[in-house]
Amino acid sequence: MSNAYFKLQMPDNEPVNSYLPGTPARAALKAELARQASTQVEIPLVIGGKEIFTGTTGKSIMPHDHQHVLATFHMAGEKELKEAVEASMRAKAEWEAMPWEHRAAVFLKAADLLAGPWRDRVNAATMLGQSKTAYQAEIDSACELADFLRFNVYFTQQIYAEQPNNTPGVWNRTEYRPLDGFVAAISPFNFTSIGGNLCTAPAIAGNTVVWKPASTAVLSNYYFFKVLEEAGLPAGVINFVPCRGTDVSKYILTDPRLAGFHFTGSTEVFRSVWSLVGEHIGSYINYPRLVGETGGKDFVFAHKSAQVAPLVTALVRGAFEYQGQKCSAASRAFIPASLWPQVKERMLGKISKLKVGDIQDFSNFMGAVIDANSFETIKGFIDRANQSPEAEVLCGGYDDSKGWFVSPTVIQAQKADYESMVKEIFGPVLTVYVYPDEELEKTLELCDTATPYALTGAIFAQDRRAIVEMERRLSNAAGNFYINDKPTGAVIGQQPFGGARASGTNDKAGSLLNMYRWISPRTLKESFVPAETVSYPFMEEA
Repeated sequence: MSNAYFKLQMPDNEPVNSYLPGTPARAALKAELARQASTQVEIPLVIGGKEIFTGTTGKSIMPHDHQHVLATFHMAGEKELKEAVEASMRAKAEWEAMPWEHRAAVFLKAADLLAGPWRDRVNAATMLGQSKTAYQAEIDSACELADFLRFNVYFTQQIYAEQPNNTPGVWNRTEYRPLDGFVAAISPFNFTSIGGNLCTAPAIAGNTVVWKPASTAVLSNYYFFKVLEEAGLPAGVINFVPCRGTDVSKYILTDPRLAGFHFTGSTEVFRSVWSLVGEHIGSYINYPRLVGETGGKDFVFAHKSAQVAPLVTALVRGAFEYQGQKCSAASRAFIPASLWPQVKERMLGKISKLKVGDIQDFSNFMGAVIDANSFETIKGFIDRANQSPEAEVLCGGYDDSKGWFVSPTVIQAQKADYESMVKEIFGPVLTVYVYPDEELEKTLELCDTATPYALTGAIFAQDRRAIVEMERRLSNAAGNFYINDKPTGAVIGQQPFGGARASGTNDKAGSLLNMYRWISPRTLKESFVPAETVSYPFMEEA
């Protein structure tokens, strides 16, 4: 057994491919897109390293061509979910006892495989299955996911290195154990990287995991699971179980050995899980760690001193990249009346040039929203705005004849509490409220209190006194706060991501803070020369 202390340097962020015309990277990605588009994959469960085909299946389809099936995936039921828990518990002792450098090596190797030979496969699956453009897939399923793996290993090393002070004759130590039990992870459709992080962050810390991917992201998530297998992840450490969310609640989250829950998704689902755990709190071996990043109603707030050109770019990119299906997407904007005519003209001009369609056409800025339910929800907001005297639809529309396409939509609301200003839509809809310049303080208060969320937000101003005031007044309105930039695009190691209020537990994915949540420390005190007397010196008579 080696007694060397292996030390990793802080990693660099994975470089982003440009996919410019004529580059080998663009040609290779296009070839992989064509290959996957002409292939149907059958995806099993993977429990304890064994592939399981249940016969109860779902379909992975292209959102931008909803008749095109990419894969059939098998779904777990009660039997398979309970077996996944048992498999995770069987794998636990050996996994947590594995020397740290070997456990770390699995995920560092996975990052290099993802950034190298698996890059095109995972990116293409993300593009086709989740309707992401080449750039949006690249920054997600290649770069951010590789960053999650490398930085989380580095952060865990930092935690392990933290040790207490000693006194003469005493050696104090702290060991950082995994949680006592298993971790359940439920991931969303919108970021392949989030799916990969939710299951691997606890595993890096020595936990074993039952992972339910989103049914609309099974293909890319499965390919990432195959990356982990190739990297040498032992059987049962992470168990891949597409299934119904209600079955997770019924058979996984009520198991007495549940030690943690890692989640990204809707506020409603996370609240229901919190309630479920509360109802069963007396039956668990430990108090389960609940870590969740949920909804958002993210804002861009402009001061009268803001520069118009960067403000407009931030609004368009922040609201419409990946069809507004980012937790951080700009979905409400507060624009001063003095700037609104310029902002409106420039913004509508830029939006009119955006192309929407099949993401295999690299000239398209946007693809389709993820499924029929999402399309109908977004359509409802647009239809109601068209009929409301309190709102005006300045541009936008929808068409689901081939794919679930929603055009970039801008609504101007007459009231700061109009429904699309306060309710999460999760689509390419930006609602603008134009406020009188002299009502800055009142409007800041509305921005802070009108919604229950506090995920991301951005302010635009050139006046430094205004920046100070806006930053102070909105200090609790967003866990990720941007000054003169769009409210999207957090980078691992630079802007740890997460929010509070109804937006989650703010445990900052991709940071030291998140890794602490998957660790249960034990302190050890060793006395080299133990005391042999019972009395203390102060007890002696003078």
